[in-house]
Amino acid sequence: MPIRLLPRQLVDQIAAGEVVERPASVVKELVENAIDAGAQRIEVSVEGGGVDRIVVADDGGGIAADELPLAIASHATSKISSSDDLAAIGTMGFRGEALASIASVSRLSITSRVTGSDAGARIEVDGGIASEVRPAGCPVGTVVEVRQLFHNVPARRKFLRTAGTELGRIEEVLESIALCRPDVAFRLVADGKTRVDLPATTDARRRVLAVLGESIADGLLEVTADTVLEGGAPITLWGLVGRPSLARGSGRALRFALNGRAVLDRTLAHAVKEAFRGLVDPGRTPIAFVAVEMDPSLVDVNVHPAKTEVRFRQPNFVHQCVMRAVRDALRAADLVPSFTLMPHAHSLVPAISSTPTNPTPYTTRTISTDFSDFAALAVDRALHATPPVALVSAAPETLHGNRTARRVMQVHGSYLVVEDAEGILVVDQHALHERGMFEELKARIAASPLESQRMLVPVAIETDPRAVEAIADAGPLLERLGIELGAVGPRAVLVHAYPTFLLGRGVEPAAFVPGLLAQIAEDGHADFESALHAVLDMMACKASVKAGDRLSPAEIEALLDLRDRIERGTACPHGRPTALRITMRDLERNFGRS
Repeated sequence: MPIRLLPRQLVDQIAAGEVVERPASVVKELVENAIDAGAQRIEVSVEGGGVDRIVVADDGGGIAADELPLAIASHATSKISSSDDLAAIGTMGFRGEALASIASVSRLSITSRVTGSDAGARIEVDGGIASEVRPAGCPVGTVVEVRQLFHNVPARRKFLRTAGTELGRIEEVLESIALCRPDVAFRLVADGKTRVDLPATTDARRRVLAVLGESIADGLLEVTADTVLEGGAPITLWGLVGRPSLARGSGRALRFALNGRAVLDRTLAHAVKEAFRGLVDPGRTPIAFVAVEMDPSLVDVNVHPAKTEVRFRQPNFVHQCVMRAVRDALRAADLVPSFTLMPHAHSLVPAISSTPTNPTPYTTRTISTDFSDFAALAVDRALHATPPVALVSAAPETLHGNRTARRVMQVHGSYLVVEDAEGILVVDQHALHERGMFEELKARIAASPLESQRMLVPVAIETDPRAVEAIADAGPLLERLGIELGAVGPRAVLVHAYPTFLLGRGVEPAAFVPGLLAQIAEDGHADFESALHAVLDMMACKASVKAGDRLSPAEIEALLDLRDRIERGTACPHGRPTALRITMRDLERNFGRS
């Protein structure tokens, strides 16, 4: 087949594949055009999930009648005029592709009137073929109607989802844009029913709550930062992040704005997730909206036709700024989740004796206030069955943190129950000790590799071939951990050196190395910090006290003191809470005292 130029209409349809993926893409492009036109109110109406009909009406500046044919032409725009403009883009659109791409795969009409004009004008396009411009009565602003999307590209249409799914995507896109522009009113009507109605406001927090939900208002923390990048360029950010307990299973509640533009950026997302690392389960994503304002010349938005991906010229500085601001907000907050008691009919609860019938002995030893010494105390397990509740009293004269009483109850050898100023605090001893061990290991390894001991007789560990192959690439990680491994065949390794930290806690190579190798094989070594975090987490988990370990009064006090001294003591490295609070308000309500 000879080489030949493609027809203009076919070129536009191919280009539309990048710009117009689904009805939500059409809504995004048209709404952003309305914002660029200075609209203060934008209304979107859809039918059939946007496949049958999309109408976007705004009260912006409008399009002059003689410019309507240009508006639907490829690469025609009023927003840039030279290559220099691409270096500092301050508008939502700039490529001049959206209307031409949409018109090539739908039946489109534009009705518009500019300020000062006595009448409006209308142009219609069917599959890329435009009509003449005709006079039309309309208010100042623009109304764009898109009907029968992909009617002339059936291959694209069959890949669309159900009307409900497509409508959900449209709603998500509109809310993302609305978060970035609280000064603009937005309304979405689907098949005659209002789905989104967001009045304009000068209060950014009010807009965020209107989108994310008023029910989580008490769980949101404000994030602010005002600093400079390398070279002195200013960068400011504001946002709201949810407490770790609000984290969700999907990333849809993680949203960002950059200079008023809704973006999907890995740098920003990674910064927020890193700030929450160890506070939420790795499989969950924090709720957050973060708006960043910076010099447009320091960010490239001309990465993809959809304009949702960006490229920062100083990504590391931006990442650090966002991560530090979110961490500061988390550090300043009390992140202990409250355990809400459900109201119920009053019932009598039989009293529990504080003295067990057959007390189980446990070994009591003196303990140093130094954490590393405490970490070495492996509590002797009981020789007999443990009683359901053991009550011990604290020895020190001073109380730690927010506590208001010295008596501490250890329940089932797993939980510590203490009184604090707000009610009752239930502490998970394993989760809290694991967090303490993790922070101790992280501090040690930041200073130097962990101290290791060479094995008199190397320990052989069986594993899968992928892990054996990954050992060579994981050399820097293993060196920091004080572990030396050597392959002895396709399915086995020898442990030549092992951390004294783990040996001192009774964690033998056979109990730890298989999990380490599985982690290396699964995650690889691409993200060194993430891999290090995961391995330190494994080490902390293996070496910490376990559920069922009976603790002496001195050990309990040391553990509670640890909670107040370490960073992020409210969650274990996996993101599970180390403590839950039952407030006095909940207790009084359930006992009928309020």
